[in-house]
Amino acid sequence: MEQELQLVCRAQSGDTGAFAQLYEGVYQDLYRFALYVLKHPQDAQDVVSDTVTDAFAQIGELRKTEAFRAWIFRILSNKCKRKLKEYATRPEELTPELLEHLGKSGMDEHAAVRSLFFELPSEERMIIAMHLFCGYSSKEIGKLLDLNENTVRSKESRGIKKMVEKYWK
Repeated sequence: MEQELQLVCRAQSGDTGAFAQLYEGVYQDLYRFALYVLKHPQDAQDVVSDTVTDAFAQIGELRKTEAFRAWIFRILSNKCKRKLKEYATRPEELTPELLEHLGKSGMDEHAAVRSLFFELPSEERMIIAMHLFCGYSSKEIGKLLDLNENTVRSKESRGIKKMVEKYWK
């Protein structure tokens, strides 16, 4: 964690090598999250690439260096949300491979769950994503988001409960 903070500070000073190291440290988690949300490897790679490009351009605007991971996940989450809206407005984006992968009824369920996920408040969405898709513990998420570990658990539980209640309505 300390090394990451140093890398963020160096990246904010224009050190591209430091940013490259930060990228290496978060790429797998970003990609897993995007792939889960979008269910399409090429689109997941594209949104991760766009996220990293934007993060590199805006790293100087990051106020809290310890919030780097939460910040970059927020950028990714917004890009995934936009891509899902594109799917809805441009059905040709749903390739035969994607349709085959999801299956007709599976696609409806996946779309419903993704929709409910993106209806959650940003912080709950981030906590759930970091825990379920990236494997971070409540303690790690708390450090990343500057929250108490118990607060993380209650926000995650509340978010999942909201999704379940809306899904079964």
